[in-house]
Amino acid sequence: MTTGQTDITPTAADRHHPMLKLALELGPLLVFFFGNLRGPWLVQEFPALAELGGPLFVATALFMAATVISLVVSKIVLGHLPIMPFVSGIVVVIFGSLSIYLQNETFIKMKPTIVNALFGFALLGGLAFGKSLLGYVFNAAFQLDEAGWRKLTIRWGIFFLFLAVLNEVIWRNFSDDFWVAFKVWGTMPITIIFTLAQMPLIMKHSVTPITADAEK
Repeated sequence: MTTGQTDITPTAADRHHPMLKLALELGPLLVFFFGNLRGPWLVQEFPALAELGGPLFVATALFMAATVISLVVSKIVLGHLPIMPFVSGIVVVIFGSLSIYLQNETFIKMKPTIVNALFGFALLGGLAFGKSLLGYVFNAAFQLDEAGWRKLTIRWGIFFLFLAVLNEVIWRNFSDDFWVAFKVWGTMPITIIFTLAQMPLIMKHSVTPITADAEK
């Protein structure tokens, strides 16, 4: 087995905790939505939060905290940090801190644009060097042959760039509340629909994982 194949082989923890992984990725977004929706109430209950600024800044601070907690839990329970949540978490902390410190909402609003554009260019750029990086992202979900990874990588690369452009359109043309709601209740359904649409390709190019017993 090659090194690349070993790196994208699902771990036991990944296979045994699929719902936990989903909760850890979706949880911070729900906290962000709640923080923005109930910002005034949170400030009333916890006056110290008023130092952060308006509802969006309170939500941003809670989003940062929830993101860090989710990464810590991932490390403890799963034994590793998933690539996408880890990169996204770094950007959340950096841009969230800038937004609060400078009292400028633009930084946190551009976070999805930067993260999605980064993933999109990374995936498509990796193919230019003959490397399908998507296998390291979906290592716990399925294993495909080389042609399958290449096709799926192209599709996801384009999709990430689409999400980056979509975020720019939404935050620049709609209210803060609409942007926050769309970030949670719009982007997630769109991503789920896109993922389900890839199932025919995944089934066509799926390969049987090589187990430790089979290698002996």
